[in-house]
Amino acid sequence: MNALLAALIASAAFLTGCASGPTPAPQGEAPATSDQTDNRRRAQIRLQLAVGYYEQRQMAVALDEIRQALVADPSFADAYVMRALIYMDMGENKLAEENFLQAIKLSPNTPDFNNNYGWFLCQNGREKESIVYFDAALKNRAYQSPAKALNNAGICSMKLKNKAAAERYFSQAFQYDPGNPTTNSNLARIYYDQGDYERARFYIGRVMKSDVMTADVLWLAIKVERKLGDRAAETSLATQLRRRHGGSAEFAAYQRGAFDE
Repeated sequence: MNALLAALIASAAFLTGCASGPTPAPQGEAPATSDQTDNRRRAQIRLQLAVGYYEQRQMAVALDEIRQALVADPSFADAYVMRALIYMDMGENKLAEENFLQAIKLSPNTPDFNNNYGWFLCQNGREKESIVYFDAALKNRAYQSPAKALNNAGICSMKLKNKAAAERYFSQAFQYDPGNPTTNSNLARIYYDQGDYERARFYIGRVMKSDVMTADVLWLAIKVERKLGDRAAETSLATQLRRRHGGSAEFAAYQRGAFDE
């Protein structure tokens, strides 16, 4: 399972849906009939089976379970999301998009659906379109994890070279989840590029405090300390980069003295 799909599955609304059972009808609407409730329950069971088969990499079986879930309940939006994720993993982006859109059609105000589809667009060269869906997710005041959509919007804004928007999204994400390494590392990069090295040091320091010591994080920290003139800190970080990632492109850049590439 690649990292993108793992993140999407972790955020998908179907996980809570499966745990909580059918959603009560809102006030003013007629309660669901017994048959409707039973159909949704059967669909949820099939969806849980599909997730299990997907995690075992049995894609054909997982898709068949999704098909049966939708036979039981064609309005079950969570099943369309899961099928979209499976098709993404199979490289069937057209089918994935069709299923994302069907889920959003059935449940347009579900923030995770909008966030997931936005990320799909961003990963497929459609960054400008993706921002619309991240913003739609963020408009829902009941969204329990807005930092996810804010980080995704920030990353896609960076791809669009809209650093002002990226800074705004990441700064908002920081308010919700100040310990998130993705948020902090991206803010550090933005402030480094702006020449605000003290702020860059603050955010990259938070990344390293969370024990994220990837090559790109250490390399940025080295460049920050070099700009600030702290040679002792620079040398210490370079030692860590050599020890942890001696074969990396970042360490090769350090050895060349390519601090401004």
